[in-house]
Amino acid sequence: MKFAPSSEQRDFARSIRELLAASDVPTVARVWAAGDAAPGRKLWSRLGELGVLELGRADSGAHPVDLVLAFEELGRAAAPGPYVESVAVLPVLLPGSDSEQVATLAAPPHVPYACDAVVADAVYVLDGTSLFSAAAGAERVSVDRTRRLAEVVVREVVAEDVDAQRAYELGVLATAAQIAGAGRAVLDRAVEYAKQRSQFGKPIGSFQAVKHQLADSLVALELSRPLLFGAALSLADNAPTVARDVSAAKVACADAAYRASRASLQVHGAIGYTGEYDLSLWLTKIRALVSAWGTQAEHRARVLEAIRR
Repeated sequence: MKFAPSSEQRDFARSIRELLAASDVPTVARVWAAGDAAPGRKLWSRLGELGVLELGRADSGAHPVDLVLAFEELGRAAAPGPYVESVAVLPVLLPGSDSEQVATLAAPPHVPYACDAVVADAVYVLDGTSLFSAAAGAERVSVDRTRRLAEVVVREVVAEDVDAQRAYELGVLATAAQIAGAGRAVLDRAVEYAKQRSQFGKPIGSFQAVKHQLADSLVALELSRPLLFGAALSLADNAPTVARDVSAAKVACADAAYRASRASLQVHGAIGYTGEYDLSLWLTKIRALVSAWGTQAEHRARVLEAIRR
């Protein structure tokens, strides 16, 4: 079993990273949170030109590892928008849907609210193996202001006997990859800040306590990454261990990213708490994604159940 991406896949991830780096995503995220979706939609279209929006379609020829690599970059950049729902989940439930459309869904009980329903072109609700069209209802506040959650008002059935289980696993996998990318971003920012900030006449990055925190965060993030690839391979092969592998990846990535966010906050000190500082975009996103598409307790329970069989 290979866990290393191919050179073509690495080039694909690099192209996404370069596009996002040139798009001033922090500003896009802030105006998205404030209710202006225009810059976010422009970014959505630009990512579509790279093929990112096609990755969940069965006829795209993309591998689940490609999905992982793309969502790592989306998380690393803190890109706003319902990418998990539109790119990873809905193509399984509605194979003929328009990939350029900004769409979202709720899938109770694990996903009780629809992310960005107020700005989406289409909203759905997954109930068992039936998919319904829906409308955005009352908004719910998320710790991540770029995740504009909303209750949904069910309308009419649009598809029945859908593969809800595979759609859920892909949603979890994409979320795990996204939080892993965000975790790497906060760690990178902490490392750079530790080189610049000085105390007692020395950069704080030279202090052993700081080094240990950052090193431990890096180790946790690196060890979680093979689980992402392993889960992607399980999904590609329709392995009987898919649920276990996907949940293990979500648990490991979320724990590692949360650890990195705490270390980064401690390294930055008081400035890290301010909403005006860009670090907050990643800190709040990580906190929100830890429980998105299933809580840590739920995914640990799935891993435990698989082990007991």
